[in-house]
Amino acid sequence: MNIIFVCHGNICRSPMAEYIMKYLLEDYHTEGVYVSSAGVSSEENGNDIYPPAKRMLKAHGIPFFSHRAHRITDDEFNNSDLVIALDRSNLNALVRRFGKSSRIMMLLPRDVEDPWYTDDFETAYEDILSGCKALLSEIRGDANL
Repeated sequence: MNIIFVCHGNICRSPMAEYIMKYLLEDYHTEGVYVSSAGVSSEENGNDIYPPAKRMLKAHGIPFFSHRAHRITDDEFNNSDLVIALDRSNLNALVRRFGKSSRIMMLLPRDVEDPWYTDDFETAYEDILSGCKALLSEIRGDANL
């Protein structure tokens, strides 16, 4: 299974979701799931994870690696089983670009607020963790995560 998390610029929420999900997959010994992230915009292309997002991951013991932000490619979309938007604006941008698809979904039934604007990285982390746990539970068919 291929999952790609998508936010606006691929420097805060989507890389946080990528590394949180990778951590959960390893922690729950779940194999066969490939996780990545991208943005709907190219304005942050080449940039690493935003430093406050890195600090939040580190504070919660989530390992991460060097990251290069990029806009989601046609190949990434076509090779993904799930394309997970972090807010409605990202969802709408994905649908405009790729058309309606059952593979495109929201992480939560509401937006994960962008900490770039709110400066609330803790709430973004908690929201993303909650959404990733629910997704992992669905993938594993296990309601007890």
